[in-house]
Amino acid sequence: MKTATIAQLKKELQYRSDDEIVGLCLRLARFKKENKELLTYLLFESDHEAGYVEAVKQEVDQQFGEINRHSFHYIKKSVRKILRTIKKYIRYSGNKETEVQLLLYFCETLKDFKPSIFNHTVLTNLYIRQIDFIDKKIDGLHEDLQYDYGLILDELKP
Repeated sequence: MKTATIAQLKKELQYRSDDEIVGLCLRLARFKKENKELLTYLLFESDHEAGYVEAVKQEVDQQFGEINRHSFHYIKKSVRKILRTIKKYIRYSGNKETEVQLLLYFCETLKDFKPSIFNHTVLTNLYIRQIDFIDKKIDGLHEDLQYDYGLILDELKP
């Protein structure tokens, strides 16, 4: 079976009734957790971006609190999992400011993490890559936001 393009799907959806579209959305949400999460964001949280960011930050804090700190191996695996989760939530939002806020928060939390990530090469490199990535993303924002986030980023640079 060949997958249809977005343009083909859009054209076909225009010919469907509202009830059929609702049914298709619900059926789509049933098959994958990410589809359901995206639909939840679009329906309930997209109008309240600040609340969404705060909810994601709370989840990140919770995940950092659950990290097994006895071995850098477990810390590394957990930090990568947290970063994957943040990137998933960033994809749902699609807002560049939200992306920068969440990644800055991740880096702030990682920098303050005990035991220090700077004692482990892989975690230090992950941190530096995220700082560089944020630096590139800040360039795409409004000038005032560039300045504000630039100040925060300068404090985070090793």
